[in-house]
Amino acid sequence: MELEGIHHLTAVSARIRDNHHFYTRTIGMRLVKRSVNQDDTSAYHLFYADAKGSPGSDLTFFDWPVDRERRGTHAITRTGLRVSGLGALEWWRQHLGERQVKSGEIAERDGRLTLDFEDAEGQRIALIDDGGQGDAHPWSASPVPAGSQVRGLGPIVMSVPTLKPTDAVLRQALNMRPVREYPHPDDAKQLVHVYEMGPGGPAAELHVAVQPGLPPTRQGAGGVHHVAFRTPDADYDAWADRLNTLGIPNSGKVDRYYFRSLYFREPNGILFEIASDGPGFAVDENEATLGEQIVLPPFLEPKRAEIVSRLKPID
Repeated sequence: MELEGIHHLTAVSARIRDNHHFYTRTIGMRLVKRSVNQDDTSAYHLFYADAKGSPGSDLTFFDWPVDRERRGTHAITRTGLRVSGLGALEWWRQHLGERQVKSGEIAERDGRLTLDFEDAEGQRIALIDDGGQGDAHPWSASPVPAGSQVRGLGPIVMSVPTLKPTDAVLRQALNMRPVREYPHPDDAKQLVHVYEMGPGGPAAELHVAVQPGLPPTRQGAGGVHHVAFRTPDADYDAWADRLNTLGIPNSGKVDRYYFRSLYFREPNGILFEIASDGPGFAVDENEATLGEQIVLPPFLEPKRAEIVSRLKPID
Protein backbone atom coordinates (compact mmCIF):
# COMPACT_ATOMS: atom_id res chain seq x y z
CA MET A 1 0.00 0.00 0.00
CA GLU A 2 1.51 3.27 -1.13
CA LEU A 3 0.64 6.94 -1.16
CA GLU A 4 0.51 8.32 -4.70
CA GLY A 5 1.94 11.80 -4.19
CA ILE A 6 0.93 15.21 -2.89
CA HIS A 7 -2.86 15.69 -2.71
CA HIS A 8 -3.05 19.33 -1.60
CA LEU A 9 -1.33 21.89 0.56
CA THR A 10 -3.20 24.27 2.85
CA ALA A 11 -1.73 27.61 3.88
CA VAL A 12 -2.89 30.67 5.85
CA SER A 13 -3.81 34.14 4.60
CA ALA A 14 -4.87 37.19 6.61
CA ARG A 15 -5.72 39.10 3.41
CA ILE A 16 -8.02 36.72 1.58
CA ARG A 17 -9.30 39.22 -1.01
CA ASP A 18 -5.74 40.07 -2.06
CA ASN A 19 -4.88 36.38 -1.93
CA HIS A 20 -7.74 35.54 -4.29
CA HIS A 21 -6.67 38.21 -6.76
CA PHE A 22 -3.01 37.15 -6.66
CA TYR A 23 -3.48 33.42 -7.15
CA THR A 24 -6.12 33.75 -9.88
CA ARG A 25 -4.91 36.86 -11.76
CA THR A 26 -1.14 36.85 -11.23
CA ILE A 27 -0.46 33.13 -10.77
CA GLY A 28 -3.35 32.21 -13.07
CA MET A 29 -4.72 29.25 -11.12
CA ARG A 30 -8.44 28.51 -11.14
CA LEU A 31 -10.54 28.97 -8.02
CA VAL A 32 -12.27 25.57 -8.10
CA LYS A 33 -13.97 25.61 -4.70
CA ARG A 34 -15.22 28.63 -2.76
CA SER A 35 -16.17 27.24 0.61
CA VAL A 36 -15.46 27.61 4.33
CA ASN A 37 -13.22 25.96 6.87
CA GLN A 38 -15.46 23.15 8.09
CA ASP A 39 -14.08 23.46 11.64
CA ASP A 40 -14.24 27.29 11.70
CA THR A 41 -17.06 28.44 9.46
CA SER A 42 -16.22 32.12 9.98
CA ALA A 43 -13.28 31.60 7.61
CA TYR A 44 -13.16 31.00 3.89
CA HIS A 45 -11.43 27.92 2.57
CA LEU A 46 -10.39 28.68 -1.00
CA PHE A 47 -9.01 26.00 -3.34
CA TYR A 48 -6.87 27.01 -6.34
CA ALA A 49 -6.03 24.28 -8.85
CA ASP A 50 -5.91 23.34 -12.53
CA ALA A 51 -8.97 23.57 -14.80
CA LYS A 52 -10.48 20.35 -13.47
CA GLY A 53 -9.55 20.68 -9.80
CA SER A 54 -7.47 17.52 -10.15
CA PRO A 55 -6.14 15.84 -7.00
CA GLY A 56 -2.52 16.91 -6.70
CA SER A 57 -3.09 20.41 -8.09
CA ASP A 58 -4.78 22.08 -5.09
CA LEU A 59 -3.14 24.97 -3.29
CA THR A 60 -5.65 26.01 -0.62
CA PHE A 61 -5.92 28.81 1.93
CA PHE A 62 -7.66 29.37 5.24
CA ASP A 63 -8.81 32.95 5.82
CA TRP A 64 -7.61 33.80 9.34
CA PRO A 65 -6.91 37.33 10.71
CA VAL A 66 -3.60 36.40 12.35
CA ASP A 67 -0.11 37.90 12.58
CA ARG A 68 2.60 37.08 10.06
CA GLU A 69 4.35 33.74 10.50
CA ARG A 70 7.59 33.78 12.48
CA ARG A 71 9.86 31.58 10.40
CA GLY A 72 11.83 28.68 11.78
CA THR A 73 11.87 24.91 11.92
CA HIS A 74 9.14 22.36 12.81
CA ALA A 75 7.28 23.63 9.72
CA ILE A 76 6.63 23.35 6.01
CA THR A 77 8.82 26.04 4.48
CA ARG A 78 8.32 26.05 0.71
CA THR A 79 5.64 24.80 -1.69
CA GLY A 80 6.55 23.53 -5.13
CA LEU A 81 4.39 24.33 -8.15
CA ARG A 82 5.20 22.47 -11.36
CA VAL A 83 5.64 24.10 -14.75
CA SER A 84 7.09 22.67 -17.95
CA GLY A 85 10.40 23.77 -19.36
CA LEU A 86 12.97 26.56 -19.23
CA GLY A 87 10.79 28.70 -21.49
CA ALA A 88 7.98 28.62 -18.92
CA LEU A 89 10.36 29.61 -16.12
CA GLU A 90 11.75 32.48 -18.19
CA TRP A 91 8.20 33.65 -18.86
CA TRP A 92 7.51 33.54 -15.12
CA ARG A 93 10.69 35.45 -14.25
CA GLN A 94 9.60 38.31 -16.50
CA HIS A 95 5.93 38.12 -15.47
CA LEU A 96 6.69 38.27 -11.74
CA GLY A 97 9.16 41.10 -12.24
CA GLU A 98 6.61 43.16 -14.14
CA ARG A 99 4.25 42.79 -11.18
CA GLN A 100 6.87 43.64 -8.55
CA VAL A 101 6.66 40.16 -7.03
CA LYS A 102 9.74 39.25 -4.99
CA SER A 103 11.57 36.43 -6.77
CA GLY A 104 15.02 34.94 -7.20
CA GLU A 105 16.89 33.83 -10.28
CA ILE A 106 16.31 30.64 -12.24
CA ALA A 107 18.73 28.10 -10.77
CA GLU A 108 19.29 24.36 -10.73
CA ARG A 109 18.34 22.67 -7.45
CA ASP A 110 18.20 18.94 -6.88
CA GLY A 111 18.74 18.47 -10.60
CA ARG A 112 15.76 20.63 -11.64
CA LEU A 113 15.45 24.22 -12.82
CA THR A 114 13.73 26.24 -10.11
CA LEU A 115 12.48 29.79 -9.58
CA ASP A 116 11.68 30.88 -6.02
CA PHE A 117 9.25 33.67 -5.17
CA GLU A 118 7.06 34.93 -2.33
CA ASP A 119 3.57 36.36 -2.31
CA ALA A 120 2.80 39.63 -0.51
CA GLU A 121 2.33 37.83 2.82
CA GLY A 122 5.60 35.94 2.57
CA GLN A 123 4.23 32.59 1.38
CA ARG A 124 7.29 30.80 -0.05
CA ILE A 125 6.75 29.17 -3.45
CA ALA A 126 9.08 27.45 -5.90
CA LEU A 127 8.23 27.06 -9.58
CA ILE A 128 9.86 23.81 -10.69
CA ASP A 129 10.45 22.42 -14.17
CA ASP A 130 8.85 18.97 -14.20
CA GLY A 131 9.91 18.18 -17.73
CA GLY A 132 6.28 17.94 -18.83
CA GLN A 133 5.72 14.70 -16.93
CA GLY A 134 2.11 13.60 -16.53
CA ASP A 135 -1.19 15.11 -17.60
CA ALA A 136 -1.90 18.84 -17.64
CA HIS A 137 -5.27 20.58 -17.63
CA PRO A 138 -4.78 24.27 -18.50
CA TRP A 139 -7.53 26.70 -17.53
CA SER A 140 -8.83 28.47 -20.63
CA ALA A 141 -9.72 31.65 -18.69
CA SER A 142 -6.29 31.99 -17.07
CA PRO A 143 -4.31 35.15 -17.79
CA VAL A 144 -1.22 32.89 -18.00
CA PRO A 145 -0.54 31.26 -21.40
CA ALA A 146 -1.44 27.57 -21.43
CA GLY A 147 2.14 26.45 -21.95
CA SER A 148 3.36 28.34 -18.89
CA GLN A 149 0.51 27.56 -16.48
CA VAL A 150 1.00 25.80 -13.17
CA ARG A 151 0.49 22.07 -13.85
CA GLY A 152 0.10 20.97 -10.23
CA LEU A 153 1.88 20.73 -6.92
CA GLY A 154 5.54 19.83 -6.86
CA PRO A 155 7.93 18.88 -4.07
CA ILE A 156 6.99 20.14 -0.61
CA VAL A 157 9.89 21.26 1.60
CA MET A 158 9.71 20.95 5.39
CA SER A 159 12.21 21.79 8.11
CA VAL A 160 12.94 19.69 11.20
CA PRO A 161 15.67 20.02 13.86
CA THR A 162 16.41 16.29 13.85
CA LEU A 163 15.78 13.72 11.13
CA LYS A 164 15.60 10.35 12.88
CA PRO A 165 12.03 10.41 14.31
CA THR A 166 10.55 11.95 11.17
CA ASP A 167 12.43 9.49 8.97
CA ALA A 168 10.99 6.58 10.96
CA VAL A 169 7.41 7.73 10.36
CA LEU A 170 7.96 8.51 6.69
CA ARG A 171 9.52 5.13 5.96
CA GLN A 172 7.86 2.74 8.41
CA ALA A 173 4.36 4.24 8.65
CA LEU A 174 3.88 5.97 5.29
CA ASN A 175 6.06 3.69 3.13
CA MET A 176 8.00 6.60 1.63
CA ARG A 177 11.42 5.87 0.11
CA PRO A 178 14.56 7.93 0.88
CA VAL A 179 16.20 8.43 -2.51
CA ARG A 180 18.83 11.20 -2.33
CA GLU A 181 20.14 14.30 -0.59
CA TYR A 182 21.21 17.77 -1.71
CA PRO A 183 22.64 20.89 -0.03
CA HIS A 184 20.12 23.38 1.34
CA PRO A 185 20.07 26.48 -0.92
CA ASP A 186 20.39 28.79 2.10
CA ASP A 187 23.21 26.85 3.80
CA ALA A 188 25.25 24.27 1.90
CA LYS A 189 26.34 22.68 5.20
CA GLN A 190 22.74 21.56 5.82
CA LEU A 191 21.22 18.69 3.86
CA VAL A 192 17.77 18.25 2.39
CA HIS A 193 16.65 14.61 2.34
CA VAL A 194 14.31 13.58 -0.49
CA TYR A 195 11.55 10.98 0.03
CA GLU A 196 9.44 9.54 -2.78
CA MET A 197 5.89 8.19 -2.80
CA GLY A 198 4.23 5.91 -5.32
CA PRO A 199 5.55 6.60 -8.83
CA GLY A 200 8.05 9.18 -7.59
CA GLY A 201 8.94 12.26 -9.58
CA PRO A 202 8.30 15.92 -8.75
CA ALA A 203 4.58 15.42 -7.98
CA ALA A 204 5.33 12.73 -5.42
CA GLU A 205 8.21 14.01 -3.31
CA LEU A 206 8.63 15.33 0.23
CA HIS A 207 11.90 17.17 0.92
CA VAL A 208 13.04 17.24 4.55
CA ALA A 209 15.62 19.87 5.54
CA VAL A 210 17.49 19.24 8.78
CA GLN A 211 18.06 22.62 10.49
CA PRO A 212 18.85 22.21 14.20
CA GLY A 213 19.93 25.82 14.70
CA LEU A 214 16.58 27.45 13.93
CA PRO A 215 13.92 28.46 16.47
CA PRO A 216 10.50 26.82 16.23
CA THR A 217 8.13 28.39 13.73
CA ARG A 218 5.17 30.36 15.04
CA GLN A 219 2.39 29.65 12.59
CA GLY A 220 0.66 32.62 11.00
CA ALA A 221 -0.20 34.39 7.76
CA GLY A 222 2.22 33.53 5.00
CA GLY A 223 2.83 30.11 6.50
CA VAL A 224 1.59 26.60 5.82
CA HIS A 225 -1.01 24.80 7.91
CA HIS A 226 -0.60 21.24 6.59
CA VAL A 227 0.28 19.02 3.65
CA ALA A 228 -1.97 16.21 2.41
CA PHE A 229 -0.86 13.04 0.63
CA ARG A 230 -2.92 11.19 -1.99
CA THR A 231 -4.44 7.78 -1.48
CA PRO A 232 -6.73 5.89 -3.86
CA ASP A 233 -10.26 5.78 -2.49
CA ALA A 234 -10.01 2.00 -2.08
CA ASP A 235 -7.06 2.32 0.34
CA TYR A 236 -8.49 5.02 2.61
CA ASP A 237 -9.91 2.65 5.24
CA ALA A 238 -6.70 0.63 5.26
CA TRP A 239 -4.68 3.76 6.00
CA ALA A 240 -6.97 4.53 8.94
CA ASP A 241 -6.41 1.01 10.25
CA ARG A 242 -2.65 1.29 9.70
CA LEU A 243 -2.31 4.48 11.75
CA ASN A 244 -4.28 2.91 14.58
CA THR A 245 -2.36 -0.36 14.45
CA LEU A 246 0.94 1.53 14.68
CA GLY A 247 -0.36 3.53 17.63
CA ILE A 248 -0.08 6.89 15.85
CA PRO A 249 -2.51 9.40 17.41
CA ASN A 250 -4.79 10.69 14.68
CA SER A 251 -8.10 12.38 13.94
CA GLY A 252 -9.92 9.22 12.92
CA LYS A 253 -11.89 9.21 9.70
CA VAL A 254 -13.11 12.66 8.65
CA ASP A 255 -15.49 13.08 5.71
CA ARG A 256 -14.79 16.44 4.03
CA TYR A 257 -17.44 15.66 1.37
CA TYR A 258 -15.04 16.44 -1.50
CA PHE A 259 -12.54 13.90 -0.15
CA ARG A 260 -12.02 11.86 3.02
CA SER A 261 -9.23 12.74 5.41
CA LEU A 262 -7.01 11.42 8.18
CA TYR A 263 -4.92 13.89 10.19
CA PHE A 264 -1.90 13.31 12.42
CA ARG A 265 1.33 15.05 13.44
CA GLU A 266 4.71 13.60 12.63
CA PRO A 267 7.20 13.54 15.55
CA ASN A 268 8.53 17.07 14.89
CA GLY A 269 4.99 18.46 15.10
CA ILE A 270 4.16 19.09 11.43
CA LEU A 271 0.55 18.33 10.53
CA PHE A 272 0.07 15.64 7.88
CA GLU A 273 -3.13 14.56 6.17
CA ILE A 274 -3.91 11.49 4.11
CA ALA A 275 -6.69 12.38 1.66
CA SER A 276 -8.69 10.28 -0.79
CA ASP A 277 -8.83 11.29 -4.45
CA GLY A 278 -12.62 11.18 -4.59
CA PRO A 279 -15.34 12.09 -4.92
CA GLY A 280 -13.87 15.41 -6.12
CA PHE A 281 -15.00 19.01 -6.48
CA ALA A 282 -17.64 18.34 -9.14
CA VAL A 283 -19.77 16.40 -6.65
CA ASP A 284 -21.87 19.52 -5.98
CA GLU A 285 -20.99 21.85 -8.90
CA ASN A 286 -20.79 21.67 -12.66
CA GLU A 287 -17.15 21.56 -13.77
CA ALA A 288 -17.76 24.56 -16.04
CA THR A 289 -18.73 26.80 -13.10
CA LEU A 290 -16.47 25.53 -10.34
CA GLY A 291 -15.65 28.16 -7.73
CA GLU A 292 -18.11 30.80 -8.86
CA GLN A 293 -20.48 30.48 -5.89
CA ILE A 294 -20.05 29.76 -2.19
CA VAL A 295 -20.74 26.08 -1.70
CA LEU A 296 -21.12 24.20 1.58
CA PRO A 297 -21.08 20.50 2.38
CA PRO A 298 -24.56 19.13 3.15
CA PHE A 299 -24.08 19.15 6.92
CA LEU A 300 -23.48 22.93 6.86
CA GLU A 301 -26.30 23.86 4.44
CA PRO A 302 -28.88 24.42 7.21
CA LYS A 303 -26.63 27.24 8.50
CA ARG A 304 -25.97 28.79 5.09
CA ALA A 305 -27.55 32.21 5.78
CA GLU A 306 -25.63 32.62 9.03
CA ILE A 307 -22.33 31.44 7.55
CA VAL A 308 -22.48 33.51 4.36
CA SER A 309 -23.46 36.67 6.24
CA ARG A 310 -20.10 36.61 8.04
CA LEU A 311 -17.95 36.21 4.93
CA LYS A 312 -16.29 39.15 3.19
CA PRO A 313 -16.71 39.64 -0.58
CA ILE A 314 -13.56 38.59 -2.41
CA ASP A 315 -14.33 39.38 -6.07
